[in-house]
Amino acid sequence: MSRRNIEIVEVAPRDGLQNEKVSFSTAQKIALIHKMVAAGARRIEVASFARADRVPQMADAEAVIAGLDLPADVVSIGLVMNKKGLLRALETQVKEIGAVCVATDTFAQRNQGQSSLESGAMAAEVVRFAKREGRSAQVTIGAAFGCPFEGEVDPENVVAIARMLADAAPREIALADTIGVAVPRQITHLVTRVREAIGPIPVRVHLHNTRNTGIANAWAAVEAGATSLDSSVGGIGGCPFAPAATGNIATEDLIYLLKRSGVDAGYDLDRTIAVAKWLAGEMGKDLPALVSRAGGFPSDTSSSSSL
Repeated sequence: MSRRNIEIVEVAPRDGLQNEKVSFSTAQKIALIHKMVAAGARRIEVASFARADRVPQMADAEAVIAGLDLPADVVSIGLVMNKKGLLRALETQVKEIGAVCVATDTFAQRNQGQSSLESGAMAAEVVRFAKREGRSAQVTIGAAFGCPFEGEVDPENVVAIARMLADAAPREIALADTIGVAVPRQITHLVTRVREAIGPIPVRVHLHNTRNTGIANAWAAVEAGATSLDSSVGGIGGCPFAPAATGNIATEDLIYLLKRSGVDAGYDLDRTIAVAKWLAGEMGKDLPALVSRAGGFPSDTSSSSSL
């Protein structure tokens, strides 16, 4: 594949932390965001405007955003589930709105209290409203590759939702493997189908590594034409409403994959590993990422080893 750029959207401050049992302080979240921006992040999910009783880790969304001091070229993203969340987000300085819908009825009911089509319509309305208010807006289709309650998801349903969302002209449409069940063949098929359906609107892919297929899926997404990939430093993350959902693909693992494949993502791997180690210390536990344990490609190639 020819050398080209892929954007990595850092999601640790939102998707990474939202499922953690130990509460992170506002100051810790701000520090995490600033450290990842210093490592190269130029789009970063900083908060979710969800109900505090349902997602306690995101209760301080406004305070986190108020405490940020980011370079002008960094896009902060705030996730919203509905119009109420959007109105909260618009009262802050967050630059981009991330709307959400879900590909299955059962998951949509648990996640947002509405059917799949209703969640799609709500997401489209959020995008239109946000754009009228001068904010960038994009949409993620959750459970696009599999549902914890309904099992297999018909790709035609996802394509139909993507077409409906495209009418609202979002910045991009993301396909989320919320519970980490996808394999590369699925990724290739659905990214290709959605790209064909939505024309010039870019496709982003959001992957979880629940069954150890996340990095392979990331490469499949790149080859299928996705322009952006979500990841979380240290590989932390998970959805509070999806049973057994585990972390996102790790940012440092993704940087390594892309860099060694001749694809530029604009991140400094060593700095990202340093952030992962800092985060592990703050959380008091080892994190799932592998590259932060092994390091990047050895710089000293003079030594040899045998199996």
